Amino acid sequence: MTKVKVSQGSIFIIKMVEFLNFRHFRSLSTLAHLNWPIMMIDPASVAFDIDGVFADTMTLFLDIAHQEFNVDGIRYKDITCYNLADCLEIEPKIIDAVVTRILDGNYSAPLRPIAGAPEVLSRLGRRFGPVIFVTARPYLGSICDWIRETLALDPALVEVISSGSHEGKTHILLEKNISYFVDDRLETCFALQDAGVRPVLFKQPWNRQPHPFVEVSTWDELHALIEF
Repeated sequence: MTKVKVSQGSIFIIKMVEFLNFRHFRSLSTLAHLNWPIMMIDPASVAFDIDGVFADTMTLFLDIAHQEFNVDGIRYKDITCYNLADCLEIEPKIIDAVVTRILDGNYSAPLRPIAGAPEVLSRLGRRFGPVIFVTARPYLGSICDWIRETLALDPALVEVISSGSHEGKTHILLEKNISYFVDDRLETCFALQDAGVRPVLFKQPWNRQPHPFVEVSTWDELHALIEF
C-alpha cells in the first residue's frame, strides 16, 4: 500500500472544508478575502478578550446612550476608534457615565453575545476547559455572572481575569502559558506579538488600520482556526 504524505497546509484546507460542510457556510468566497497564513490555534492554549470579542458591548453602549441620555444618530459603524471621545460627537461626561453603567451592570438594555460566540466557547470549554477570559476592565463587576449565564458550561470551566489595563494583559497571558489571544484592540495585538503571544484580531470598525495579524470577522471564521 502506498503511503500518502499530507502536508500541514493540506490538513488546514481539509479541516476548513470539513468545517464549512458542517456549518453550512453561505459562500466559499468568504475564504478568498481572508488572506490567512496557515495557522491553527491550540485550543488548550488560547484565551479571549470580552468586550468586542465575546460581548457586543458597543451595541449596549449605543442603546444606553439612546435610552438614558437621548443620544441619537450614531451608528455602530461610526465607532471608528477605540477611544470613543475621539470619534463620537458625544459629551465626554456622557461617555463616562455610560461606560460606568456598563462596568457596574447598571442598565436595563440587554447585553448580547456576538453571534456564534456562546456555541464555540461552550464547545471549547467542554473539551479543553477552562475557557480563559482576560479583560482590561478595572473590575469585573457583573460581567462574570453574565458570562456564566451566557455559556452552557459548569462554572468551574470558566475563568475570568481582570488585568486592570490593556498593558497588563501580556503578563497574565505569559504567566498562564497562553500562546494565542483573541482581541479587538489593535494596539494590544502589537504588544502581544512583541511579547511572543500570537494575536488574533477580531474585526471591528475601530481596528481598520493596516496590520500584519491573522484576522477574523465572525466566530464561524474563528472556529475554523481552532484545532478541535
